[in-house]
Amino acid sequence: MKVNLAGFNVDTKVLEDLQRQATVKREDLTPEVISAAYARISRDPRPIDQIRQDARNEVERARRSNSTIIFKMGHHSIAEHAVFNLDIIGVSRYAMEEVERFRLCSYTEKSQRYITLDKGFIVPQELEGTKYKKFFVDVIEDQNYAYVEFFNFLKDYVFSKYNDLASDRKNYELLEGWAKEDARYITSLSTLSQVGLTINARNLEFMLRRFASSRLSEVQVLGEEIYKKVFKIAPSLLIFHQANDYDRKTYLELAKLSKTIFSQFKNLQTEKKKYSGEDVYLVEATKNGDLIVTAAILHTVTNLSYQICKEIVSKLSKKQLFEIFKNSWKYMEFYDAVLREFEYVNFVFNIVLSAACFAQLKRHRMATLTAQNYDPSLGVTIPPSIKAIGKEKQFIKIIEKTNKVYKILKKNIPIVAPYVLTNAHRKRVLLAVNARELYHISRLREDEHAQWDIRNIVGKMSKLAKNKMPFVCAIIGGKDKYNQLYNDIFGKLPKVTTQTLPGVRKIKLLK
Repeated sequence: MKVNLAGFNVDTKVLEDLQRQATVKREDLTPEVISAAYARISRDPRPIDQIRQDARNEVERARRSNSTIIFKMGHHSIAEHAVFNLDIIGVSRYAMEEVERFRLCSYTEKSQRYITLDKGFIVPQELEGTKYKKFFVDVIEDQNYAYVEFFNFLKDYVFSKYNDLASDRKNYELLEGWAKEDARYITSLSTLSQVGLTINARNLEFMLRRFASSRLSEVQVLGEEIYKKVFKIAPSLLIFHQANDYDRKTYLELAKLSKTIFSQFKNLQTEKKKYSGEDVYLVEATKNGDLIVTAAILHTVTNLSYQICKEIVSKLSKKQLFEIFKNSWKYMEFYDAVLREFEYVNFVFNIVLSAACFAQLKRHRMATLTAQNYDPSLGVTIPPSIKAIGKEKQFIKIIEKTNKVYKILKKNIPIVAPYVLTNAHRKRVLLAVNARELYHISRLREDEHAQWDIRNIVGKMSKLAKNKMPFVCAIIGGKDKYNQLYNDIFGKLPKVTTQTLPGVRKIKLLK
């Protein structure tokens, strides 16, 4: 594991002094002075640049000011003005799920769809010195060997199936990517990864507190490494970073309580089977969503109260209602978001999905996403291409061996058991999303260039949402479908289409 502090925001005057080769103290190179200066804006009448100059001239005073404002006054928002760029290298895909749980941050992660894996993986510290380490390493090596074998077969299969694309060397990377993205389903969550993280100090403090409270040693060590790098630069902004009982114990005690509650219901297993047939359920949706969004739009463009607007739209015909929606989309291009008023209605989906699919879904952070642990009883997602190359039996054989090792680890060292599971293994998640964000997810993940697994999941989500709110979701769909969706409503194409973008290669994806 390795953590680098790649960069942070610094007052431009400090940078100008450096350019003039002036004497600059190392302690001046900190984003804390920006936080301290901005914290004074509300009470200091001077221009901001003068306030910043004072903060630059007295870094220690700025640090004391930050600590007072955050700790005594509770104004944590000043820490958001300090931003850090961190390289996180050599962390498992399983631990990366913990890193990317935080919504108000930016991540760019090594993609297993585009990079050929090199067999690197983490052996959890909890396994060192135990007899179970050999079971773990043996099955991971089997998985990685299968990955190489599957990739070679899949590459031949893809190049043969799409020989028209393969005739042009420019498409080789694309075609190899299709082979890699399906071969990776047999690799484990212990596989090494890396990520570039941009995060402000307020969210970093929250992240460090969560990491310190984690039961996983890998996550704890990662938090310690990040803290070492950042604390010496901005000590006044990382105050509440230690482990606490709230993060450490709350879910554990809720899990114990749930066992007590569920033990009272004899039909629990029957109910579990009842809801195990579909991978996407729409479990909650705002009632009268079409009317609510229409009323919200009218509320914005009139001087009427929302209550009156809603009463008016309840009396409109379906044609009149849809005319309002049409006007909201009239000038919209495929890259535009629907109006903010679409955020007033929500959908809650219960989804069963693979680890590979979850890695993509969790990137949509303007939503509420909670997840259960990975559960081998939910089965695995096997790429159709694995079946096409005749490797399904070998795939299942490795999954069965993986599940046996998982059971051994689950019984003896349960905290590390998920590391051995593969990208094909599934978990159940609960996703709450407003209609505007669902449009964004659909535009990106239902597009023909999207990976097949998440395209299938999001396609089902969109269909269920459209059935519930036909007007709100009338123009939902992938970017590649936008022209047709727009034409179906308006009888013409939008001004800017996905086919007329300069520099975009036109490849019809059949995968």
